[in-house]
Amino acid sequence: MNWSDRRRRFRALLAGERCIHPGSVFDPISARIAEDLSFEVGMFAGSTASLTVLGAPDLIVLTLSEFAGQAYRINRAGNLPLLVDADHGYGNALNAKRTVEELETAGVCGLSLEDTDLPTPFGAAEPRLIPIAEGVGKMKAAVAGRQDSTLCIAGRTSAISITGIDDAIARGKAYQEAGVDALFFVGVRTRAELDAISAATTLPLILGGGTPELSDLAYLGARRVRIALQGHQPFAAAVKAVHDTLKALKEGTPPSKLSGVADVELMKRVTRDGDYTRWTKEFLGG
Repeated sequence: MNWSDRRRRFRALLAGERCIHPGSVFDPISARIAEDLSFEVGMFAGSTASLTVLGAPDLIVLTLSEFAGQAYRINRAGNLPLLVDADHGYGNALNAKRTVEELETAGVCGLSLEDTDLPTPFGAAEPRLIPIAEGVGKMKAAVAGRQDSTLCIAGRTSAISITGIDDAIARGKAYQEAGVDALFFVGVRTRAELDAISAATTLPLILGGGTPELSDLAYLGARRVRIALQGHQPFAAAVKAVHDTLKALKEGTPPSKLSGVADVELMKRVTRDGDYTRWTKEFLGG
């Protein structure tokens, strides 16, 4: 597969002046829907990966190979630039380097590595962070693991909600100096917090979560935020749709009377039926 064009487009977004919302995707069909709806970036989170692949909550029981495999399935289904949440890099700095190698091969355009102490250590009642020096080591190893210079590596921290704004800024500055391409902050709630982060750093910013105070894309763009996540509702919506459809069928609703079912044309579009019809005629003489 040729990943170069989509990585260039992703880099162009980071280098621009706009802030966009990514489409939360979790499999080939959802990624194609996001692309067809003109989302400029897809976001594949560790939480939705765990839900999709394992049917399990986001407790870091998913493996790197499982995550990279699903990312590859998403990427080969279309041309949507994909940003992924690589959690803690699945181990120490050497594991983080390996994580970058695998996800680069899987075709992602950007990945974030966080400094939360994961998986949750024995006896830990609340989330905690690894030391800054260890986080810096992970970021340096991640950058060293990259072979395609257009792949974006984002240093991610949830420090603002765990240890406070000063530590969040210190971590952002340290990861910036370690050579990452963007900074990903989770838990920013106010404009004052974002203003402080933007003033103290120079890299493009990515925000996870968000509040009504941080919903103005023009304001976010002016503070160097280039991607602002909105959550991962599409997966929850898909679960609800499957649940309600199966429940209705179990309770005796005829298939022809079901509501909320994709029509034939939509199914053909998201499965790229036209392409397969053409290929069948061209290659099989059908």
